[in-house]
Amino acid sequence: MQNNRLYSVDVMRGLTLFLMLFVNDLYMPGVPQWLGHTEASYDGMGLADWVFPGFLFMVGLAVPFAVSSRRKKGESDGAIARHVVLRTASLLFIGILILNVGQLNSELSGIDRSWWALAMYVAVFLIWNRYSQGGRWRYGVIALKVLGVAILTWLLVIFRAGEAGSERWLTTGWWGILGLIGWGYFVAALGYLLVGNRLWACMLLWLLFIALNIADQLGLLGFFDVLRPVLGVVIGGNVPSMVLAGLVCALLLHRYGGTPWWQVGIVAALGLACLAAGFLLREWFILSKIYGTPSWAMVCNGISMVVFALLFATADVFGYRRWANLFTLAGKNSLTTYLAPDVIYYLCWGFSIPLFIYKQAESPWLAIGGSLLWATAMIYFAYLLTRISIRLKL
Repeated sequence: MQNNRLYSVDVMRGLTLFLMLFVNDLYMPGVPQWLGHTEASYDGMGLADWVFPGFLFMVGLAVPFAVSSRRKKGESDGAIARHVVLRTASLLFIGILILNVGQLNSELSGIDRSWWALAMYVAVFLIWNRYSQGGRWRYGVIALKVLGVAILTWLLVIFRAGEAGSERWLTTGWWGILGLIGWGYFVAALGYLLVGNRLWACMLLWLLFIALNIADQLGLLGFFDVLRPVLGVVIGGNVPSMVLAGLVCALLLHRYGGTPWWQVGIVAALGLACLAAGFLLREWFILSKIYGTPSWAMVCNGISMVVFALLFATADVFGYRRWANLFTLAGKNSLTTYLAPDVIYYLCWGFSIPLFIYKQAESPWLAIGGSLLWATAMIYFAYLLTRISIRLKL
């Protein structure tokens, strides 16, 4: 695949990040149900239930472009596979750290939860920051990374969850948002290295994980239970199927390259087909993000494809781009944009700073407006961090 970067890729990735920041900040009583997260057993979905699948879709869509870029730099497929494994491991590890913040027992650990979280984020930024290569700063960069490892090691040593007498350490749980991204990326990236640009093979891989998702929901995969503590996300099929949907769309864009309206039409048509499949599957499985049902996955895939087709037509075919500058800032700097706001949250909680005065259950529109402003401010905050060379890169 040619590494012709599509503007719409950054736009949609940034749009989903903006909405993730918005709905996560908005997660409180009193706001309209259609904006929030739907209860597990409720057959339906709101905006918050599509946002993360939309980002997963973009993870898959970006895979062929990223692989092509690395090949152009002279990397072998073996080197790219090693990068995929290392990146996946990093996402899983950071995801577990974030997931366990809420489990920390401050008394047993000897540190306030907010301060443990702040120190953890500082360590993550020190270790995984993209530093300038070589030059006189080489040993300074090494020192900063060593400092990050030392801080993280200390935090892991003192971490305790549970209660006295039944203490426990870190748990994988559901792996956290970054962990889910990691597993989905792992399947899609290695799958693409295996099948290449063969669209039919990629579609078969996608169908395989849709089938796994259906079989898992029907309780037919009990013989895999021994593997679930580690590979449960892969076995369940739900998350990988949404990332693979993006990969399929990327290969469709490649196949119909040079005919942009065919590209728009084929992605939009596939999106409508996914929506139809999702509502058909709803006859047997409710729409549920928490349960990870195949009907929910297919409806989300359909929405993602239709939205991307519209953004592709607007930004790459017609060239209307200035309206999306905010989203492209986030899309080009996704990991920093996602994690940097947590630093502000924990600083405010640790110092009891009353920053979130707009969170009023009796004034839902004030809460909505405040969360929109928060999401916008956090994108610019992450951008300012990049201007002083603070930018996460896995």
